Amino acid sequence: MSIPESAADAAPASNADFAVVIRGGTVFDGTGAPGVRADIGIRDGVIAAISAAPLPVASTTRVVDAEGRWVTPGFVDTHTHYDVELLVSPGLGESVRHGVTTVLVGNCSISGVYSGTVDVADLFSRVEALPRGSVLAALEEKKTWSDPAAWRRAVEDLPLGPNVASFLGHSDVRASVMGLGRSTDPKHSPSREELREIDRRITAALDAGFLGVSTMTNPWDKMDGDRYRSRTLPSTHASWGEFRRISRLLRRRDRVLQGVPNLNTKVDVAFYAATSTGLFRRPLRVSLLSAADTLAEPWVNRIFRPIAWAANSLGKGRFVWQHLPTTFKVWADGIDLVVFEEFGSGREALHLADEVARNELLQQESYRRWFRQDFEKRFSPRVWHRDFDDALIVACPDESLVGQTVGDVARARKLHPADAYLDLVVEYGTEFRWTTTIANAREKVANRLVNTPGVTIGFSDAGAHLRNMAFYNFGVRLLERVHQAQRKGRPFLSTEEAVHKLTGELADFYRLDAGRLRMVNRNDRAVAATIIGGRVVWSDGEFAPGYGREFAAGRFLPSGETVAPRPVEVPGPVENREETSHTSLV
Repeated sequence: MSIPESAADAAPASNADFAVVIRGGTVFDGTGAPGVRADIGIRDGVIAAISAAPLPVASTTRVVDAEGRWVTPGFVDTHTHYDVELLVSPGLGESVRHGVTTVLVGNCSISGVYSGTVDVADLFSRVEALPRGSVLAALEEKKTWSDPAAWRRAVEDLPLGPNVASFLGHSDVRASVMGLGRSTDPKHSPSREELREIDRRITAALDAGFLGVSTMTNPWDKMDGDRYRSRTLPSTHASWGEFRRISRLLRRRDRVLQGVPNLNTKVDVAFYAATSTGLFRRPLRVSLLSAADTLAEPWVNRIFRPIAWAANSLGKGRFVWQHLPTTFKVWADGIDLVVFEEFGSGREALHLADEVARNELLQQESYRRWFRQDFEKRFSPRVWHRDFDDALIVACPDESLVGQTVGDVARARKLHPADAYLDLVVEYGTEFRWTTTIANAREKVANRLVNTPGVTIGFSDAGAHLRNMAFYNFGVRLLERVHQAQRKGRPFLSTEEAVHKLTGELADFYRLDAGRLRMVNRNDRAVAATIIGGRVVWSDGEFAPGYGREFAAGRFLPSGETVAPRPVEVPGPVENREETSHTSLV
């Protein structure tokens, strides 16, 4: 909910016609200012009063008891892949119940704006580990648009839970102009007229209020479907000249380039940093994946600060990294995990969608030699550490294996760890489920990264990798870490700074009219209530009746524009309508 400039100094209203009063919480405004104990009065979907004295209430006022809790603007989730889920479940409840009130879609070069339904399904499904059949069915039922303005209208007609803002995906627009086949074939480049048409389509998206363009140069991410399976995404085939054209368009409009670099070589990070610079020109806002402390390359965490400093201090740019403020842990069903895309033998296995054909491949000795060679390349660029002693088995038809690591199984069977792993995949397929930690496991390094200038909070990947990772609670986890560090006498970030990083800092960078209030307990079951557009949509473990189906709370948020809240119906008289959370406080 938007906070008027004068709201912080507002006196108690003379009347009691507030729709909602949040009573007695410690209020953080998202600017980085210290929290103050206050009541908040909401009228017509916006904050009408913030008062140190108790605000009056009427019989129709909903009172939310925030005593002993933090009241903050809603979290901004800058990196989601909700583009398809939004169509069938617009409440996006898993994010909202964790305090998120604004989500950004269209990340990593893939959106569903211009391309046809089959093309969008092929772009999304394998990259984001979503069932292709479900993606295609949702698109065939719901897709009624073919341009950004129509997409925006379709989204605004949904019973939205959170607010939604969007990038235009570079792969989406490139495929729509060139055709998916040509756009993923390295033998073909766009003609001059096709480049001009890409420019026109990007401009139309910016005119419709899109945040900017998302792109991808990482070769891991592959196409799904039968036509062009295992080709890299269209944006990975773009020339540097094509990237520069996009940067010029975005720079003129003060919009954002969201990018994913080549995670194998990392050399194109230099392009993203350089294109952000503002020497003798307007700087470009660039948001790049990802500032992480990987187990595979523990030295890499040292590069993020100097790159951001060079781009922003020396180059006068607007460059930021995205950082996940919690341990990056993943789960895999057999061999179905994106990290296997980073080496050749893994890509070969994932290319085969048929399990029988895949198992035949995994049993071949020539393939196993190849897999072992990839596994043992100690100095190759990587994100996954490839340590099967950190691969804990959490489910398996042979229950005696649950709780062991793949390394334990290898020693028991007197096999090379790679062979033991492949045997388990062949024996049990996707019923063999295991987990491993990829990054952000060192507390000291994680605390330093979140404090690094040029590092912002992001990369939840909400709505994607449904069986592999779940970081919907990224904001709650950061606040819990901050609170626990303060209790132990080892603070690394103040509460107000943490709230700012989760809310105001992100809204400012992406030029969003964000700032919806939400309430947080000081424990890891943190969210007692979430309020969007003046409506209590989540309270005491339950969504409001009709949430995500019968009413809309959120809005589409256009870049750089202020939006009015949706009208909120005032309920009839009730007796002492007061909400009190029963969750325990720390």
